[in-house]
Amino acid sequence: MTAPRPPMLPVADALALLLAAAQPLTEHEIVPTLSANGRVLALAQSSQLDVPPMDNTQMDGYAVRSADCSDGAARLRVAQRIPAGHVGQPLLPGTAARIFTGALIPDGADAVVMQEQCTADGDDVIVAHAPASGEWIRRRGEDIRAGDDILPAGTRLRAQELGLAASVGLATLPVVRKVKVAVFFTGDELAMPGEVLKPGAIYNSNRFTLRGLLENLGCEITDYGIVPDTLVATRDTLRRAAQEHDLIITSGGVSVGEEDHIKPAVESEGRLTMWQIAVKPGKPLAFGEVDRAAQNQGKAFFLGLPGNPVSSFVTFLLFVRPFILRLQGVNSVTPQAYALRAGFTWPKPDRRNEFLRARINADGSVALFPNQGSGVLTSTVWGDGLIDNPAGQAIAPGDIVRFIPFTELLN
Repeated sequence: MTAPRPPMLPVADALALLLAAAQPLTEHEIVPTLSANGRVLALAQSSQLDVPPMDNTQMDGYAVRSADCSDGAARLRVAQRIPAGHVGQPLLPGTAARIFTGALIPDGADAVVMQEQCTADGDDVIVAHAPASGEWIRRRGEDIRAGDDILPAGTRLRAQELGLAASVGLATLPVVRKVKVAVFFTGDELAMPGEVLKPGAIYNSNRFTLRGLLENLGCEITDYGIVPDTLVATRDTLRRAAQEHDLIITSGGVSVGEEDHIKPAVESEGRLTMWQIAVKPGKPLAFGEVDRAAQNQGKAFFLGLPGNPVSSFVTFLLFVRPFILRLQGVNSVTPQAYALRAGFTWPKPDRRNEFLRARINADGSVALFPNQGSGVLTSTVWGDGLIDNPAGQAIAPGDIVRFIPFTELLN
């Protein structure tokens, strides 16, 4: 008699299990700041200097003493010219300094008047404005003070973080080493683009989708390609992949059919701790560990994704992405979601938590792709994101839904 299957794990419980298991990597390397885009900061960074380092002007114009311009029509002698990167002389009473954006404020000046409010007249300037003290001046340290913490450990470095690091003179940054990921794909029906399709064959789109997603996360990828649909071949590939990788990801073969060899292979080479999630698309998602052959060499994590293209894509975004980010040491792995108005009807919800491909209409409502099948990859290109629809939840036009943009899930 066949043993009853355990109940499907809710999405939130599955994600919590994954994140609890994902111990952040401890090894890090020093890389040039120019090469650190997309990497994760291993150690907190602080500034050793004030930013700006000195008072400077926000505008092209004239540096003045505000007391000399109180009548709103002052005539001042232009005593000097100060481009950015140059240091002027102290400003004497009754004089002005022609100054350009970013240039240091000369001693004695306490305001800048923009050039649009001034008229040059020979060696003089007529200032048609009564500036307040401090006008158009960036003060030393108004952005960052020496000793300030600027970037915490676990920050995923984007363009703006790199600019911030550079602004305080950080030429290199300590970053977590890249997560080493092995991928392979099962299914005798799979062929590669460029090959002639035999009867019953399909092109292996998942290989391209998953590799692209892993590259977006900055992983070091080893691609073992398409593995023959046998238990022996699957076990052999798992053993080889476990030796030098932190994580093994497979696509296909995670159901319970006679030709689905992932589950028995992983159980023979390690263990499975999660199997089948209450999610649509993507129910057959597996998580476990594969032991390394050498004694005391630890293990590689294993994540087995469904073979259907949309199921593979969605489960990667929901589960694999946060798992890898947590391995990298990123603390906040939850994508931002938005409450938007439904512009559609969804009368027959599933008993599982559904993730529906949708996009935003011009009026701010969301529309559904007409075919939500797990093999319809066009829906992922057409859509702007996913609607996170709870189990059993029907949707009527005007209802508020939880929308997660792909921009939150693909970086």
